[in-house]
Amino acid sequence: MKVEAHEKDLIEAGDNGLCRLTIRSPYLIFLGDTREIVDAKTGSGLVQWCPEKVAGQLRFDGCPVDLGIPDLSIDQARAQGVKSIVIGVAPTGGTISRRWIATLVQAAAAGLDVVSGSHRRLEEFPELVAAAKSSGARLVNVRTPADHLPVATGEKRSGRRLLTVGTDCAIGKKYSALSITQCMKARGISTSFRATGQTGIMIAGQGVPIDTVVADFVAGAAEVLSPANADDHWDIIEGQGSLFNPSYAGVSLGLLHGSQPDAIVVCHDPTREVIDTARHLPLPSVAECIDLHLRCARLTNPDVRCVGVSVNTSGLDAERRVSYLADLSAELGLPCIDPIQDGCDAIVDRVFAEFGREG
Repeated sequence: MKVEAHEKDLIEAGDNGLCRLTIRSPYLIFLGDTREIVDAKTGSGLVQWCPEKVAGQLRFDGCPVDLGIPDLSIDQARAQGVKSIVIGVAPTGGTISRRWIATLVQAAAAGLDVVSGSHRRLEEFPELVAAAKSSGARLVNVRTPADHLPVATGEKRSGRRLLTVGTDCAIGKKYSALSITQCMKARGISTSFRATGQTGIMIAGQGVPIDTVVADFVAGAAEVLSPANADDHWDIIEGQGSLFNPSYAGVSLGLLHGSQPDAIVVCHDPTREVIDTARHLPLPSVAECIDLHLRCARLTNPDVRCVGVSVNTSGLDAERRVSYLADLSAELGLPCIDPIQDGCDAIVDRVFAEFGREG
C-alpha cells in the first residue's frame, strides 16, 4: 500500500494489503452543502455505529441534511477538543467539491486532521497541504489503494462467511452487516465484521477499500479480507454495489466470488423503484436478486444459501411496514426484517438452522 509521509501514522499496510486505520477522535462530521441524506452515508454511519467518537456536525447555511447531533463551528469544535474533521459526504463518483476547500483549510489550519473517503486525494489541493503542514495536522485518504494483492484462487478455505448483497447500491449492506455482526457477537458467536468501503473501514479500523482495487484483483482482495479461519468463525462481509447496477456490477461480482459466501443476506428498499445511477432501469424484485446472486456465487461455493432479507422500511408507515415484511417473508420463505427496528435475531436463527450452532 502506498502511503504518503503525512499519512503514515494514520494508515498502515497490514498483511497482504489489508488497510489498518487510526483516526484521532472526537470527530467533527463535515456535511457542507449536501442536499441528500443518502449522500451523507459516511457521516450517518459514524453517528450510528460509533456515536461516542462524534462531537458534532458542520453544515453550510441552507444544508437540509441533519444527523441529529450538535452543529459546531471549527472554533467551537476545537474548544471542545475535536481532533479530526471527517468528510461525511460520499456523493456518486467520490468527489471533493471545490466549495468545501476553504472550510477544510480552516480546519487544518486550526490543527484538526482532515479525513476523507473520497477517490480524489487531499494532496491535490495545495492550500490544504500548506495549512496542514503549518499546523501539524494530518491528511488521511481512507481510499488508499492496496498494493501486492493476489489474483483470486477460488480455492475452498476454512471458516464461514456471510456476505450482504443488494437490489441496488446504497441500500443498507453496511448497516445490515454491522447489525448481524453485533447480533452474533451478543449471542457468543466468534464473528468479525469485514469492511470493504470507506465508512466501514472508519468504523472497524481496518479493511480493504474494494473500489480502489484494480479489476483483476477484486476477488483476490476479498479472499485476503476473509482468510481461512476456525470452522466455527463467521466473517460478516460488507457488500458493495449490486449485480443489477451497471455502474458497480463489476465490483459486486468480484466481491461475491472472492468472498466465497456460505450465506447471503439481500438488502432492499421497498420505496425505491429504479436503479440509483441508471434511472431508466427498474429495481429488480427481491426474488430476482436472490436467484441471480445464488447462481453467480455457486462458482466458488456450490452450497451457498440465502438466509434472509434486510429491508430498509424507514419510508413506510408502521402498519405498512408490518404487512410488507410479513408478505415478503411468506413469499420467499425467509426471515425479512429491518435490522435497525427489529434487530437481526431472526436471520441469525436462520443461520443456525441452516449451518448449525457451530457453523
